[in-house]
Amino acid sequence: MAKPASWPESGTVAAPTGTTSAVWGECKGSGAKPYLAAVHLDGAGGPAYKCSCPSRKIPCKHVLALLALWAQEDVHAREERPAWVADWLSGRAARQKKAEEGTTAPADPKRAAATLKAREEAVESGMRELRLWLDDQIEAGLAEAPKHGYDHWDRMAKRLVDAKAGAAASAVAALPAAVRSAHWPETLLERLSMLHLLVSAHGAGDALDAHTRAAVRSRIGIAVKADEVLAEGERVRDTWRVLGLRDAPTEDGQMTARRVWLRGEKTGRTALFLSFARAQEAPRTPFRSGTETEADLAFYPDGQRAVPAADTVARPAPPPTGTTIAEALDACAAALAADPWRDTWPVVLTGAVPAHDGRWHLADADGAALPLDTDTPWTLLAITGGHPCTVAAEWSPRDGLTAMTVWDREGRVHPL
Repeated sequence: MAKPASWPESGTVAAPTGTTSAVWGECKGSGAKPYLAAVHLDGAGGPAYKCSCPSRKIPCKHVLALLALWAQEDVHAREERPAWVADWLSGRAARQKKAEEGTTAPADPKRAAATLKAREEAVESGMRELRLWLDDQIEAGLAEAPKHGYDHWDRMAKRLVDAKAGAAASAVAALPAAVRSAHWPETLLERLSMLHLLVSAHGAGDALDAHTRAAVRSRIGIAVKADEVLAEGERVRDTWRVLGLRDAPTEDGQMTARRVWLRGEKTGRTALFLSFARAQEAPRTPFRSGTETEADLAFYPDGQRAVPAADTVARPAPPPTGTTIAEALDACAAALAADPWRDTWPVVLTGAVPAHDGRWHLADADGAALPLDTDTPWTLLAITGGHPCTVAAEWSPRDGLTAMTVWDREGRVHPL
């Protein structure tokens, strides 16, 4: 597709500085009409992409092909540009100007209520269809799963996208990977069961407590904006100690998510701060491992995720107070009771040492142990030297412990 012959019309738009502001092109497809693709290179917040193809990939293959041609200097500047390009760029410029001037019109309450009602009805319809689809999978039997092509799963995922249930759609789209796993019957049954639980919890409504209802909405894909959380969310002031952070790709592989775990010194409350960046980039965060900050955190409705209400000032902190493995698992069980779809939880273990018994574990003074998620934890071994230390880690029953921060015998912090 990245060939000049596939693009009978293409061009670039120059910025006032003389650099390229945008690239556009019309790509020949299988139909009578060409695909209209464009990239705004110097827009606010980074590049923006547009294409008339039905792909849900952003950027799509047509945009990538256009960029490849431009990088090879096969797309040249043109004075004239199609109306669709001019309209798109002028619309983006107008929206950016409004954002900068703060002239966005106030929201219409009636319109907002109508939009929310339509969203809820779409989600309700999607959840009903998901329940029927899950029943069909069980009636057909798990033995049929490996025979299904990708379209079998993708159709349901696309239906959930149309129903405004993006997170549930991602969970369905991940099912083919479960079928290809080593112990696929158990893995697939577990994931289908968690989806069934999600559908049932959505139907339970007010029978659930507020935090669990919020967790259900989040797992379906009904997002709450940070601005709403800062304006209306529960605020907790405390000295928040940063236990550790971990970067991981999102399920679709498009973004990198950074999870930062904090614990309140007075309240003992656990908070999760999330930030995102494009794949292969490091997300930004105001927190650093081994520090603490006196701040107000505004909590999302699920009572776990939070954002700082103002800029924070970090200072060095001593090692956090840890627990035994048994106490850590009790805390994890309590978190799962409120949000059964949670797959990670932070633990801080005191007097923890690496131990090997067929595979590597982290053991406490009571002799209890949890498996580590790595074959050989060289960095952890080098820092501890086999001596008891305080370790902050993420615990996942599926993957094991992932160490995030280690405090050695002298109290020095070592982010991993």
